[in-house]
Formats: sequence, C-alpha cells, structure tokens
Amino acid sequence: MLADALWIRSLQDFDYCEKLVNQRDCRSGSWLYQVLEVITDLSPYFRMAYSAGSMALTVIISDIEGASKFFDKAVARFPTDWEISYKAAYHAIYEEKDLEKGARLVEVAAQNGAPDWVHVLAGRLYTQAGQREMAELLARNLEAAGEDPKIVEAIRARIRENQR
Repeated sequence: MLADALWIRSLQDFDYCEKLVNQRDCRSGSWLYQVLEVITDLSPYFRMAYSAGSMALTVIISDIEGASKFFDKAVARFPTDWEISYKAAYHAIYEEKDLEKGARLVEVAAQNGAPDWVHVLAGRLYTQAGQREMAELLARNLEAAGEDPKIVEAIRARIRENQR
C-alpha cells in the first residue's frame, strides 16, 4: 500500500529535477531515483515502476547515473521481459555510450519475444562494438535454432559490411 502511494506521488513529479548539472542533465541520485528505489524495495515486482520509472530517469530528467543503476536493477528483477531489456539497451547505447552492453541487452530482448528484426540489431551492435565474434556466434545460434534464414542472412550481411 505504501509503495502504491509513493508511486502515485512520484507520477506527479516525473519531470522534477532538484539540481541540474547543466541545461540538460539532473544530478545523480535525484529525488525521482531515490523514490523509485524505495518503491521497488517495498514492492519488488512492481513492473510499471521499473519500466516507466527508468525511462523517466533517462529521458525526462536525464539522471543518467541513477537511470543506469535503476535499469540494472530492473533487468535483474525481470530478466525475461524483453521491453525492459530493450529500454535498458537504449540507455546503454545512447546515454552510457556502451555498445557492447547495449548489444547484450538487445540480444536478451530478442531471445525473449522482441520482434525478429531485433536479432539483426543485436548483430549490428556487436559488430560496431568490435565484437565481430559475438555477432557471428549470434548468427550461428539463430541458424541452429531454426530462425528465419532472412534474419540470419541480414546479420551476416551487417558483419560483412563492417569488415570493409
């Protein structure tokens, strides 16, 4: 019950940043990050708090460090939730600038129900991150699992493009 009340309260201030670092970014450990931590400690399986809260941290108030910690917590709590993994991948790629972590998260999303094209995205990210072997392994694993040959070939085409 307390987690629900805090959630409703947090929704009213999803865009509140008590201390800007610059014109765009909120200081790490923002009020929103702290209240989301409390909410999910009180109600560990409150999926909406993880899903919407992490996006508010990264996109709305730009508490990048808080969002990173909260996404890690969300992925650990919901390891087979492709939408959370996909959102965490966005954050890893664009805010943390960590292509390899983003590729791993995109691959997790692809393995857990994301649209088929997400497999291709994982292969491209691995290749861009300098992890060509991981991209090739992904293609081999998908082929062995009987995945659509078009998806496998698209991954291999991305690998070839990046070899040039």
